[in-house]
Amino acid sequence: MPTTSPGAPGANPLEQARIAARELGRMTRVDRHDVLVVLGTGLFAAAERLGVQGAPIDLTTLPWFARFTGPGHRPEAWSVDLEGKRALVVAGRLHLYEGRSAAEVVHPVRTAIAAGVRVVALTCGAGALNPSLSTGDVVAIRDHLNMTAVSPLVGVPTDGLPGSRHVDMADAWSPRLRALAHAVSPIGEGVYAQVLGPQLETPAEIRMLAALGADLVGMSMVPEAIAARHLGAEVLGLAVVTNAATGIAGVAGVPPDVDDVARVANESVPTVAQVIAGVVHSLEAPDAPGGAPPTDAGPPGALDATDTTP
Repeated sequence: MPTTSPGAPGANPLEQARIAARELGRMTRVDRHDVLVVLGTGLFAAAERLGVQGAPIDLTTLPWFARFTGPGHRPEAWSVDLEGKRALVVAGRLHLYEGRSAAEVVHPVRTAIAAGVRVVALTCGAGALNPSLSTGDVVAIRDHLNMTAVSPLVGVPTDGLPGSRHVDMADAWSPRLRALAHAVSPIGEGVYAQVLGPQLETPAEIRMLAALGADLVGMSMVPEAIAARHLGAEVLGLAVVTNAATGIAGVAGVPPDVDDVARVANESVPTVAQVIAGVVHSLEAPDAPGGAPPTDAGPPGALDATDTTP
């Protein structure tokens, strides 16, 4: 098993993703995946609703995959037929607050894209900054504020990749996929702020984020979205409101308990699974005319597992 972490001096995280994708294909006996679904805190039960069966893949047996240590996050995945497309459903993620580099955090996303994925669905639990949001609401991410001061693109070699490292993030969260999500369920939309964590935000920080235009705050998703857009995939983000943030006038915020956050998120599993399945159902089959989803961040196949031999 290779021991050099993605992002370590001299490592090429894109080449590492290609190698991991070939091993994923060997383990799943699937040549190509179309969709990646990442399940956030408290959303593990959505896997069953998305059709997973049997024993999962232990992701730590794939090259450069680290063990997830966030509450309720499991380094497990299933390859399933979801609405006629091949989906890789992952039961958790790494976070920056676990002491991992941005390259390690996004390695599963890069591996999935190297395995053919063109649509990435990211989910999470989040605190509400907007008083109009209620606990249990499912919100499609429209835009984000990266408050971590970290990017997974820093230091990534660009040799052999089309396009630029200066990725346009104007439509980081796909308007097309959001429109498909709204056609499935009357969910809301909002701007998501990611903080580093693991400590929760102070009341002053909450007021600052709200003043900057954020509706939600959490500790994940943004590096994954950046990495996905860099490689030309479309991104759908779904956040479940698990608590009201403290410090906002008129909002009686209560400091969240981790177990309670997971419980609230779990109650929204049916809606999250329904939206993801509905969006995937609406996608063109990958082998149909015009089946490749439109994108402006990079051409399909920008990170192809068949490009290089380890």
